[in-house]
Amino acid sequence: MDEIKRCAWSGDDPFYVAYHDEEWGVPVYDDQALFAKLLLDGAQAGLSWITILRKRQNYYDAFDDFDPYKMAQYDDSKIAELLANPGIVRNRLKVNAFVRNAQSYLKIQAELGSFSNYLWRFVGGEPIMNAWKTMAELPATSPESERMSKDLKKRGFTFVGPTICYAFMQAVGMVNDHTVDCFRYRELSG
Repeated sequence: MDEIKRCAWSGDDPFYVAYHDEEWGVPVYDDQALFAKLLLDGAQAGLSWITILRKRQNYYDAFDDFDPYKMAQYDDSKIAELLANPGIVRNRLKVNAFVRNAQSYLKIQAELGSFSNYLWRFVGGEPIMNAWKTMAELPATSPESERMSKDLKKRGFTFVGPTICYAFMQAVGMVNDHTVDCFRYRELSG
């Protein structure tokens, strides 16, 4: 029986394998889902993705399912509650960034009507189909992630550097960075 070939980074950790097989690289167009994923990628800064992946449900619970309207109103007492929550990474800069990013998200929605359309325009509205043979070929940034980062920062977002934006773009299917020998590459290439 042939073994399923996956991207090397997925390893054999059940969280990573499920994430790789079911989520990573699948195009996401829902405004709130994109908002949540962008924040979670920002929470990863300086950490491994598995740390955030294991705490992901705790983040949804702590941050009102990433409801930007609620998050934009968080006050000092709510922030103190979040900083005492052992289920999330208790970093004051990151928690404050979540609140600020929620406020910035609402401004984008008010101005442009759709966070999804705003983000997908950085890749021309269609996933970029790369064809990497090995994980070593994958870049950490791209011209598109650099433009996205610069524009998000201009609009008030934080923890959205070019590397975070590229990881976000990979995760939400704006780029297909599965290696060509991975079974998901073919599935996501159409």
